[in-house]
Amino acid sequence: MNRNITRYIMMAVSVLALCVINFGCTISITMSGASIPENLNTFSVQYINNRAPLINPELSQKLTEGLKDRIQNESRLALVVDDGDIDFSGNITGYSTQPMAMKADAESAETRLTVAVKIRCRNSKDPKKDWEQSFSAYKDYPSENNLADVENELVEEIVEQLTENIFNKAFADW
Repeated sequence: MNRNITRYIMMAVSVLALCVINFGCTISITMSGASIPENLNTFSVQYINNRAPLINPELSQKLTEGLKDRIQNESRLALVVDDGDIDFSGNITGYSTQPMAMKADAESAETRLTVAVKIRCRNSKDPKKDWEQSFSAYKDYPSENNLADVENELVEEIVEQLTENIFNKAFADW
């Protein structure tokens, strides 16, 4: 009988220990990998101006809206017009094409569209976390295609990559 009581007590202690461990240690994981301090509640994105020598007239709007959408969809932060706890601003600094892979007859088989941006991130709650960085992304397309025919699709893919890189720089702890 004494042996059964000891076994019962050991099981109770084990269950209690598991409960303490289970409820005492919680880990919050998000699919985006975002790590946003609790004191940050809002964000703002200023219009990203196009200062590139070659200008796509829709790129500024697409990049500005793409960054807003990415942050809204992948974080708990609320969008405000101005002066968010985190504020993004910047410029498009490059928009260019260049031939890439060459065929045997010295013609280009692929052309690369590259977009470069310079982004500033201001953290009003912790100014030591302010940063400014250049980002670029590109997409290759067959040279026999006219840029005008594939440009919208390429720009969408490039904006997707740029906003991912900016989001990761701002909110992912590496």
